[in-house]
Amino acid sequence: MGPRLFYSLIVGSAILASLALRVWDPTPVARLRSLVFDSYQRLAPLKFDPELPVRIVDIDEESLQRIGQWPWPRTILSDLLSKLRDAGAATIGFDMVFPEPDRMSPANAIQLWPQSDQIDQLKLELDQLPSNDQVFAETIATAPVVMGFIASPSNETALPESKSGFSFAGDDPRLFAPHYPGATSSLKELQTPAIGAGALNWVPEHDQIIRKMPILVTLQESLYPSFSADLLRAAQGASTYIVKSSGASSEQSFGEQTGIVKVRIGDFDIPTDANGQMYLRFSAQTRDRYLSAWKILNGELGEAEIAGRILLIGTSAAGLLDLRATPLESSVPGVELHAQAVEQIIRGSYLMRPDIATPAELIYILVLGILIAVLIYRAGALGSAMLGGLAVGFVVWLSWHAFNSWGWLVDPVYPTIALTAIYLTGSSFVFLRTERERNRVRNAFSHYMAPALVERLADEPDRLKLGGETRDMTLLFSDVRGFTTISEGLDAEELTRFLKELFTPLSNIILDEEGTIDKFMGDALMAFWNAPLDDPNHPVNACAAALRMVDEMAVLNERWKQAAEQTGRTYKPVTLGIGLNTGLCCVGNLGSETRFDYSVIGDNVNVASRLEGQSKTYDLVIIAGEETASRATGFAFLELDLLKMKGKTEATRIFSLMGDDTVRQSDAFKALTAKHLDFLSVYRNRDWDGADALLQECETMGGQKLKGVYALYRDRIKAFRTSPPPENWDFTAQATSK
Repeated sequence: MGPRLFYSLIVGSAILASLALRVWDPTPVARLRSLVFDSYQRLAPLKFDPELPVRIVDIDEESLQRIGQWPWPRTILSDLLSKLRDAGAATIGFDMVFPEPDRMSPANAIQLWPQSDQIDQLKLELDQLPSNDQVFAETIATAPVVMGFIASPSNETALPESKSGFSFAGDDPRLFAPHYPGATSSLKELQTPAIGAGALNWVPEHDQIIRKMPILVTLQESLYPSFSADLLRAAQGASTYIVKSSGASSEQSFGEQTGIVKVRIGDFDIPTDANGQMYLRFSAQTRDRYLSAWKILNGELGEAEIAGRILLIGTSAAGLLDLRATPLESSVPGVELHAQAVEQIIRGSYLMRPDIATPAELIYILVLGILIAVLIYRAGALGSAMLGGLAVGFVVWLSWHAFNSWGWLVDPVYPTIALTAIYLTGSSFVFLRTERERNRVRNAFSHYMAPALVERLADEPDRLKLGGETRDMTLLFSDVRGFTTISEGLDAEELTRFLKELFTPLSNIILDEEGTIDKFMGDALMAFWNAPLDDPNHPVNACAAALRMVDEMAVLNERWKQAAEQTGRTYKPVTLGIGLNTGLCCVGNLGSETRFDYSVIGDNVNVASRLEGQSKTYDLVIIAGEETASRATGFAFLELDLLKMKGKTEATRIFSLMGDDTVRQSDAFKALTAKHLDFLSVYRNRDWDGADALLQECETMGGQKLKGVYALYRDRIKAFRTSPPPENWDFTAQATSK
């Protein structure tokens, strides 16, 4: 089987699997899709329209404080209902259930009193009074009231009284609407006079966020409307719901009995999902939607606020626990969700998933998946990634545009996942094929070159040629002081072990600071930065490595000292000399046609090496060139000298690296720097007495670290007193060694 045919089979299987999974719609993908649509709602929520005739009569915290704790006697609810009726409310719905007699009815309340003859007589008198439920029922009979009930998983409860009829077109909607075996309803004497009854239930999703409202529910074998739906029906004076399902005239379905399509309530057509649920598009919670119950009871709100409105009586009091989560907010009174559902139907601002959405998504995945697969094989991963990125970007834009402009729910999640999976499958095949070719390069050169270079050659085979490139780099040379003396006391095995213990931690520091180790030369080490990989902070990283190397030497010396004391040997501390320089260099594969190394050459390399050598002259650990000192910000540098190195015509300004930013910011270093610069100025002006005086102060401030520097300058001043420099003296010193 050829590679092309094998590729086609693998990628084709990935495309078919993606299509099959879209039809299956696994739960994790559905959850992710819900989160995306939630984000759309947060980006573009509906704005509350104060002209809409929907308001909430709120039993809020202040109402509970003024009227009394919940539950209120139903005589108070009767009074509230009377005031709403008299003010001209169009429909009044109770977002609550009254399944038991009112305990505060006179005949019921007196049962809680201590028994006595007087109490018995009072009972007889109170029995003659109407109960609170009777008073409430009589008021309900005079008002346009819709009662709520709660569909229940228990089949032992009695069904609520049905107040409306249903007309079906297409498949029986009872097959699809949420099914419950029973319900918890209000007392029959409260149900009977009401003009409507609806289910208060929600069907929260896995995360308990409310995204849909059922328009219909099935109790046993009977259809019932939701609370919000029946409020709207009652407000219009309609008597029947018209339900269109799959199989109805003009309705397209992809298979038999695919679900409910829409529900008509009076003048309103409500698009639903297959289960007869309406997608909710929320607006932000606002107090403009609420009328406080206590204000109505006290007569502070009248016809202007109530007449002609659809009113929902519920509670926002946190203690009554009627709180729900929405895509916009984590805690919203349940009654507001019913109110927003009615508002949404009235304004016709629906969210819906068009019938064509799923087939269109499948076709999109198929076509783009094939294009990406072909492009991967012919043009490589980059071109196909660009096409895939454009395809994903388009479907995300289309999804957002469809939501914001038309209220359509177009899935951006699964096309993104499917196209990504197809891309990864195809690119993985091509990658494995490429890796097989790269392995040939690895096998050919792994015995001769460093692993990092082999990997780069495998990625860029055209680099298998002599030549290099000019790059801005930072060089580091390091040498062990007194190595000859150290090696004299060690045999070959001990010397090898010593160098291993020395170079291992130093090498790790350089690599950790993004450097490249060029070579080891006996007791010396050469490294560079900004090749083969780009490192824009190469002067900083090189300086950091140098300081860490000095710190590591202190650790090594302590370890070696302890080892020497245990064996009774005399121990002499090991010190380093380090040179740093920054500038243009030639880096690349250098050597002959048959054997070459990845290395660096150039004048700046020579300067770095000679700066390391000058660390002996100045009795310092780290000496850096001017370019390194100027570009490695955040480090403590002290100017040393203008030095003309052997073989060079121009002098180089050299610096001592004294420490990190903590040292640089210290008062002691700032004071030393100021005094040291004063000394250099006086010295270069040939004021030998003034230089001597300042030199003493600098010696005191610089301490042991700069002892050798100032001793060198003291000898120069002494010599200049005897033999002054020429009139054209440019302050430079001549290096005495390479």
